[in-house]
Amino acid sequence: QVQFVESGGGLVQPGGSLRLSCLASGSISSIYFMGWYRHAPGNERELVARISRAGDVVDYADSVKGRFTISRDNAKNTMYLQMNSLKAEDTAVYYCNASPPGDWGQGTQVTVSS
Repeated sequence: QVQFVESGGGLVQPGGSLRLSCLASGSISSIYFMGWYRHAPGNERELVARISRAGDVVDYADSVKGRFTISRDNAKNTMYLQMNSLKAEDTAVYYCNASPPGDWGQGTQVTVSS
């Protein structure tokens, strides 16, 4: 099974930006939908955004619409999440995976705080 390694998280102030990266251990070209997920304390893991193979279908959770942008580079087996105008409620561990997901990686911590 393809494994995913997330990176790019960190501590940022409200209104700040981060760009998360996801490197897959194998080809993602055959994965139609790839997605970014997050798991915040006290909440269920949720799908934040997903993108089809060619990028022609993109969906976002209402909570991040207009602020986050998902993208993928199939040639590099890589996916990205540009996060702008970050809010405290965006604090979570962020994961990349197929959609529907397979096994989970370790994720990357995003903390938005003053």
